[in-house]
Amino acid sequence: MTDHADETRPIGPSRPLPPLPGSAEGEPTGARHFSTALAMTVVGALVPGTAFLAAGRRRLGAVVLVLFLLVVGGAVWLATGGRQTAARIAVDSASLTWLLGGVLVGALLWMAVVIGGYRALVPRRTPRSRHLLGAVVVLALLAGIAYPAYKVAEVAVAQRGLIDGLFADDRESATVVDVPDPFGDKERVNVLLLGGDGGEGREGVRTDTVILASIDTDTGDTTLFSLPRNLQDLPFPPGSPLAEAYPDGFESAQSESESLLNAVYRNGPADHPEILGATDDPGADFLKLGVGEALGLPVDYFVLVNLDGFSRLVDALGGITVNVNYFVPINGDPGTGELPDDYIEPGPDQHMDGFRALQFARGRYGLTDYDRMARQRCTISAIIDAAEPGTLLQRYQELAATTQDIVSTDIPRSALDDFVDLGFLVKDAEVRSVVFDTSLIDPAYPDYDQMRRLVQEALAPPAPADDSPAGDLPANGAPGTGSPPPPADPGPPPADPGPPPAGSTDGDPQAVADVGDACAYDPVQAQEAVAQGEPPNKAD
Repeated sequence: MTDHADETRPIGPSRPLPPLPGSAEGEPTGARHFSTALAMTVVGALVPGTAFLAAGRRRLGAVVLVLFLLVVGGAVWLATGGRQTAARIAVDSASLTWLLGGVLVGALLWMAVVIGGYRALVPRRTPRSRHLLGAVVVLALLAGIAYPAYKVAEVAVAQRGLIDGLFADDRESATVVDVPDPFGDKERVNVLLLGGDGGEGREGVRTDTVILASIDTDTGDTTLFSLPRNLQDLPFPPGSPLAEAYPDGFESAQSESESLLNAVYRNGPADHPEILGATDDPGADFLKLGVGEALGLPVDYFVLVNLDGFSRLVDALGGITVNVNYFVPINGDPGTGELPDDYIEPGPDQHMDGFRALQFARGRYGLTDYDRMARQRCTISAIIDAAEPGTLLQRYQELAATTQDIVSTDIPRSALDDFVDLGFLVKDAEVRSVVFDTSLIDPAYPDYDQMRRLVQEALAPPAPADDSPAGDLPANGAPGTGSPPPPADPGPPPADPGPPPAGSTDGDPQAVADVGDACAYDPVQAQEAVAQGEPPNKAD
């Protein structure tokens, strides 16, 4: 049968066919498909699985996308609600090894997905020139995956090296027994923080900074007890070998000046090398036993930071920022009277490099040991503030290497998980400071019974405001949660009461103080220092 319409259709040029869907006038269809393939390849690199979905491989695309979302969800959880778990991973060598392997395998799979997605999307009859362009784009995407993975692996390797080096399993201690549950049912964990001055041109290590951090394991509330470097007659536990060697407190065989607290670390082991038996750090064990007896608190662990590498640590962080309320000397020798080279001037928010930060922490010419102790606490706080995540990731390898050079401790690996949990409590808890300065004790003739009493008062929980009897005060002599009623007839105050006697906390509201107070900028004090003028230095 014949179609009459075809028989009568006039002969002539036919009308052009309508353009294919998705093509643009003047653009070849193949080019349009190639551009779409490149765009979807980029999307597939950012969200793995979408490229396969766009190419019609829905089952494979769905599996890859679900796995990717699970990984992203896990990472988000670790960065938010699971930060404590992330920190536990960071202090476990085995977990870090698994993390390292996971990062490498994950990166390789991700790159395979990018390549597979591109090949599934690109048109079959694509010219070689466009394939070259596609190869450039794919290589750029692969580099964008490989570089972050490399940086994460670098951090994981550095962290594993730090854990293995700093918390070595074969470390021997005369005062620590490595057990599966080192915290056990302890109400408090006491960590001795030491700052040593060992370095080039110095003989041995003197611990000019001695601070005992006593941490409540339930709340994280922390009290820092700072001892002066010139404390004498450090006692040792009765019945111990050290008590037999030093029945009247520590006294070096060398001289009285070599018998101060800051000389115990160096001179104790020198006088009695084998008295504590096998230990990798006898000086630290001497101090742990002595400070524990002096304060009436058993010292569980120590951490020693040697100032020899302190400036490198600060430089690796990009510097620190501190407040300066008075002129701080750069170098100078109080013993010989040698003048400082220069001074750090008063001022708020001063950014310091490693050298200047070290001088800020150590400067003592014309100042007291207690001034220096306060600045050292401020310096530690500034280092913590400077350790923000971006800086740590960029410079972690250098930071880890520096830390191994300047830090030593007897904290066992078995205690690291507990310290992670404790650290999260301390972060949001109250931190107070008790400085045993001359208003509380006489360093030359210390009353250790009085010191132990002050420690117990500082650690005692405050009495309820309504039920607190008159005179029931915390260790600082000031009201705790409520003010006690005044005496019936207080009488007129003396014209000049003067400083409280050594060993007394009555009327001294700063015996127990917030650790941040000494680090705040005091414009009045700073202006008074500037008005008095810069002290003399070598350049004058």
